[in-house]
Amino acid sequence: MKHQSIELPLGKTQQLPKSPKIVLLIIFTLVFLTVIPYYPLLKYPLYLLNHSSKPTSSFDSKDDLLSIPSSTTEKCDLFSGEWIPNPKAPYYTNTTCWAIHEHQNCMKYGRPDSEFMKWRWKPSGCNLPIFNPAQFLELLRGKSLAFVGDSVGRNQMQSLICLLSRVEYPIDVSYTSDERFKRWKYTSYNFTMASFWTPHLVKSKEADNNGPTHTGLFSLYLDEFDEKWTTQVEEFDYLIISAAHWFFRPMVFYENHRIVGCHYCLLDNITDLTMYYGFRKAFRTAFRAINSLENYKGITFLRTYAPSHFENGLWNQGGNCVRTRPFRSNEAKLEDQNLELYMAQVEEFRKAEREGKKKGLRYRLLDTTQAMLLRPDGHPSRYGHWPHENVTLYNDCVHWCLPGPIDTWSDFLLEMLKREGVRSHEEKLQFLRDRKLQVR
Repeated sequence: MKHQSIELPLGKTQQLPKSPKIVLLIIFTLVFLTVIPYYPLLKYPLYLLNHSSKPTSSFDSKDDLLSIPSSTTEKCDLFSGEWIPNPKAPYYTNTTCWAIHEHQNCMKYGRPDSEFMKWRWKPSGCNLPIFNPAQFLELLRGKSLAFVGDSVGRNQMQSLICLLSRVEYPIDVSYTSDERFKRWKYTSYNFTMASFWTPHLVKSKEADNNGPTHTGLFSLYLDEFDEKWTTQVEEFDYLIISAAHWFFRPMVFYENHRIVGCHYCLLDNITDLTMYYGFRKAFRTAFRAINSLENYKGITFLRTYAPSHFENGLWNQGGNCVRTRPFRSNEAKLEDQNLELYMAQVEEFRKAEREGKKKGLRYRLLDTTQAMLLRPDGHPSRYGHWPHENVTLYNDCVHWCLPGPIDTWSDFLLEMLKREGVRSHEEKLQFLRDRKLQVR
């Protein structure tokens, strides 16, 4: 919405008429000019908030009431709550969406139950609206969004494509035929979405395709950028960065071009520093790469670790996930490896956020960990392939069925985008105040 500036018709020699009506008119005009410029700072069309376009699928009327988040909603922690039944879900199927990766196409491969698709996340202190694809596309009109990370990040992008398919399908505008680096464009909205494959976030290579656990041995250069993504994301308006599961595999860590340690490499004279060392350093370097981008002005989301749910064995030792209902919040606790990984991510995120603020960059925490900890029922298990197929991850308790609980990540994302205008404005004002203090 553009507002034309109004110039009062008063010259230096012009006398101000002594009329109460004129005085009141001038006061009203000044108030009008003071207040109106703040509306564009919300960064999305105000008409969307109260008159959003409805997607082709039906929604509960309460979910369609899209308004500026109230002060109560603003303070509400979206990521603390419970899963509650949602009989209206799912909002797409494996027959209506072509974007589902084969290994997450659980219904195609015979998963017998469907209740895992019929839940929604309910924050403890407020409501989280179901994702509205029409509103999302309108909010991101003319924008771009990149997913940076591993196959769970790709899983999230494909979930979003399926949710948006009720309004529009994208066209492939990829620069390469490599399926790990895809770009999609929603032409009606001039909105571009991309994925960048970087399972360790930093420069890495497979040093041995067998390794001590027969799952590969990887060399990680913990202080070096992975230029396959760091050289490509400067143009994007939003980044969603994530990684975790590849750090469970054996790794050798390099810093300053020399070996400093490893994780379960079983090599002579190399100290085992554990995976947490490499995990933390990788996020530190990834965030440093973002903060060093000269022309990047976007918003960076850290999508936190989504725990796997292997029971009765490790992922490569017969572990499986066969539950068919979510946990309640008092039935599962974030602990041990899950807690260590989560805390390392968040701590490095906070450090990067502080550094980024010095440049006016914005960081946001898409904190999916607690919600996904409670969803042992949402994984493909053995329903991501045919029984006779020889696949590396036979029982997949890492990725998420589509449709499934990962669709809720888009509920989170849209609500955060709706809140973003006010929050960004407040942070920009604080940034300007800090700059003035430094000048003094």
